Amino acid sequence: MFEIKHTLCPSCSVGCGINVILDNNEIVGTFPYKRHPVNEGKNCLNGRSSIEEIGEKIDFDSKALDEIIAKLKSCSSEKVTAVFSGNNSNEDLDAINSFCSQKGYNILSYADNLKNFEEVVSYEDIESASKIFVIGNVLYENPLIGRRIIHAKDNGARIVVNDKLLNSPTANIADEVTDLSVKEFIQNNNDNLTEDSILIFNKVDCFDDLDLIENLNSKLLPVYSKSNSKGALKFAEAISKEDAIELLNNTEILLIFNDDIVNEFDFDFKSISQIILFSPSKNDTAEIANYVIPIKSWLEYDGSFTNAEDLTQEFKSVCASDNLGIAEIIEKLNED
Repeated sequence: MFEIKHTLCPSCSVGCGINVILDNNEIVGTFPYKRHPVNEGKNCLNGRSSIEEIGEKIDFDSKALDEIIAKLKSCSSEKVTAVFSGNNSNEDLDAINSFCSQKGYNILSYADNLKNFEEVVSYEDIESASKIFVIGNVLYENPLIGRRIIHAKDNGARIVVNDKLLNSPTANIADEVTDLSVKEFIQNNNDNLTEDSILIFNKVDCFDDLDLIENLNSKLLPVYSKSNSKGALKFAEAISKEDAIELLNNTEILLIFNDDIVNEFDFDFKSISQIILFSPSKNDTAEIANYVIPIKSWLEYDGSFTNAEDLTQEFKSVCASDNLGIAEIIEKLNED
């Protein structure tokens, strides 16, 4: 029996809707959610293949949680760090945040070396803008934002792009292309980054660039690589990559909730005594973790994500799972 269920794409922070196709409760494919206000019936390649990211399942070892609890009790709280990831729902992040606050654990909140910006432009505003400045290859990495930039160009907007890939899809639609540092790009265009312009960016060169961006008169739209980075940054302030590495250097137990952190940092994670990963499937971090505990994937529980334009959207489970969710895992970690 075929079923179609609506959910949200987990591939980036744009917040597109997708339909999941099930055949006798087995997920067999996806197609765009035509009535969804964000993507309006379009999904990029990453969205269409998002169900493939679930990957190889993990076997649950019931004794592992007891061992993890014992190790946490024997470690000084200031030596325990939890990775605060935009791959998790707002509800799970709330549970992680409360858990860390109660226990006195550190939080490592890192989102592409970006941070939270309180005021951001809406997607609809992009199409009516007269000047759009872009840092990064947004058309390739966030195609449904790119689509709106193209609409703006069709409406007469001037597009200025700064990216190291001068032949990228984003560069190819621009009126002007540069490959400057972010600092130089902002300084060179400071007079044009006014209230009637929009700056869209999905990367910077360093954390200090964010202060320059925050002080601009231009409207802003940071686009994160993870579905709920905007939500995560509302709970915990982001730290720079350098500060994150310093925190990792002083960590003895690293709790990783649904993230593949070894691909985020150039760091010797094997120097950390205990790496504990909670993940719906195997990834590169699982290869070096001391414990890997299976959890529900985003397809297997109810929750909400907050997208780049600060819109919080709820999603529902599309299939069942015997695994625990993150909030349930934390309840067990809190057991005496």
